[in-house]
Amino acid sequence: RTANICGAMATQTECLVPAQPQWQDTPAGEKPSFQKYRLEMFEKIKARRDAERANMPNDPIKVTLPDGNVKEGIKNKTTPFDIAMEISKGLASNAVVAKVNGQTWDLHRPLEGDAQLELCKFDSPEGRETFWHSSAHVLGLALENRFGAHLCVGPAIEDGFYYDVYAGGNTISPNDKGDIEKYVDEVVKGKFPFERVEMSKDEALEMFKYNDFKTDVLKRKVPDGAMCTAYRCGDLIDLCRGPHVPDTGRVKAFAVMKNSSAYWQGQASNHTLQRVYGVSFPDSKELKQHLFRLEEAKKRDHRNVGPHQELFFFHELSPGSAFWLPHGARIYNKLVDFIRSEYFKRGYQEVITPNVYNLKLWEISGHAAHYKENMFIFNVEGQEFGMKPMNCPGHCLMFSMRQRSFRELPWRVADFGVLHRNELSGALSGLTRVRRFQQDDAHIFCKPEDVQGEIEDMLKFIDFVYGKFGLQYEMFLSTRPQKFIGEVAMWDEAEKQLAAALNNTGKAWKENPEDGAFYGPKIDINVFDALGRKHQCATIQLDFQLPIRFGLKYVASAGADGADKEERPIIVHRAILGSVERFTAILIEHLAGKWPFWLSPRQVAIVPVSQDHYAYAYEVQQVLMKEGYHVDVDDSSKTLQKKIRENQLAQYNYILVVGKEEIESKTVNVRTRDNVVHGTKSIPQLLSELRQNVVDFK
Repeated sequence: RTANICGAMATQTECLVPAQPQWQDTPAGEKPSFQKYRLEMFEKIKARRDAERANMPNDPIKVTLPDGNVKEGIKNKTTPFDIAMEISKGLASNAVVAKVNGQTWDLHRPLEGDAQLELCKFDSPEGRETFWHSSAHVLGLALENRFGAHLCVGPAIEDGFYYDVYAGGNTISPNDKGDIEKYVDEVVKGKFPFERVEMSKDEALEMFKYNDFKTDVLKRKVPDGAMCTAYRCGDLIDLCRGPHVPDTGRVKAFAVMKNSSAYWQGQASNHTLQRVYGVSFPDSKELKQHLFRLEEAKKRDHRNVGPHQELFFFHELSPGSAFWLPHGARIYNKLVDFIRSEYFKRGYQEVITPNVYNLKLWEISGHAAHYKENMFIFNVEGQEFGMKPMNCPGHCLMFSMRQRSFRELPWRVADFGVLHRNELSGALSGLTRVRRFQQDDAHIFCKPEDVQGEIEDMLKFIDFVYGKFGLQYEMFLSTRPQKFIGEVAMWDEAEKQLAAALNNTGKAWKENPEDGAFYGPKIDINVFDALGRKHQCATIQLDFQLPIRFGLKYVASAGADGADKEERPIIVHRAILGSVERFTAILIEHLAGKWPFWLSPRQVAIVPVSQDHYAYAYEVQQVLMKEGYHVDVDDSSKTLQKKIRENQLAQYNYILVVGKEEIESKTVNVRTRDNVVHGTKSIPQLLSELRQNVVDFK
């Protein structure tokens, strides 16, 4: 058995690190003393393992590539890199990691039998994670050499990696960025190979006896008698499951992003560590693009744009609950109205359900056992009640209020009810993680044979909605997990219908094997914003459990004997926007606060040339407002050019300048926020253009 001992630490209830961890200062310009002992021990263990491997059988093996091509190899000798070189030198130099029988694998690690082999580049999820995990080791060696740091954990994360280290009484500051990157450059230029070795728990405890944090991990996570793995690159040896890139020279572009403090195992009662974040790429061009995207993301951050445009704000007296100002409420309501207008066309019926329920409802649904800590619970006349965190149990009560017939199915109910979830204060983040929110939530109660048709309609609905915002997306089918409820045949049929529905879209999709919920398979949809960032929004989830828990039945068509029979429906949970709050945040950053006219909270600004033209400006405003548009008159004393420019920067879609000529001709001089002058237009001409913008979602 080889234990998993790398990556971010899970929360632990006990810390075995002494109150004062071991520490020895390293003189400037010298390497920490523990490196020499560690290297000597590594070399002895590796020599022994290499000798053992040399005596292993070298039987012929077959290596099957994704295209079905089969390569010949030798057991315990041929590596994925050898196979890559047979195909092309370019592939071998660009591959980052291999997948052997579905498991990520070092390119230079010998194959241990017949294998299905896939070679992954940086642009694959496996390649990126491996590259960034290896880069964390490069950073770790730099921190050892610069500070004599004791390494703790260094995982890959969504946008790079970090390393938590214990640095004695030293503090790593932003001023150390240049120094750290200099040490990183030395490691990269060394092109040190990543070498893997297996060792016993006792050997690992001896090798890392200088580091109380590593020994804590070993004592806690590695069972007695089990084996663990360590990797070497240059003078660094670290406990790690791997895999890694072939050598440190692959990390051609590296940047330290920021630093902070952290707690061992994530618990405030434990030791304070120094955390250094980094990001890396196979070439400098990609790093520059990444840094540009980060700068652009800062400009687009909804937490800055929202208050600046006076859309919303947060207050400490109601944490996690947005205060929607008038302009923000316009966007919020327009999004809800947009979805609501489609419901009628697509056969949905909107319902309204209570916000507060007796906890017994959540005991029936099963949420009380697994979700109670995330609910707002309070006592009412000696009984527990809670704010609803989701709508589905209430919709089940609605379905069960009377006997249902198969003729009523599919029964599509939608609900914009307010939801509350008791998120931890540290997890709250702008509009993307809140305590109070609304969803474009819907539940479809249907017969098993209706599933494919309903899913196809939902996927068309999703494509229609995302298309209006210029959002690209990807789709995943998550299938039956190891632990599930229901019959295998029912799951197989449901997954078959979901796959058929996905195929009928004509779009590419991927499968996430065994990633479905225990109560049904699902389709997850990720959207990509203008910066290429991924956001999970839409969900289509089949549910076999809730109909059982609530005893839901419908009267099916009569059987052969003429008698009515009862059947159990399937519930499909469906959201497109998801949380309206979160979707608004995505749109702000996707659009950089430049709202399309149909959704804009500031559609038209009228700029009179002077006070003599105020009356006409207000006259035009009234005409446009009666048509339902958001119109403001800028009657400030600023210069004309300054007023035009400020209204463009305020993201008014149209700026209408009115003066003596416009009054005489009953026209307006039209500009747009992109500083394009469209010239003089009559009011009817302008209204026609505005109406067309709304129709075309422009």
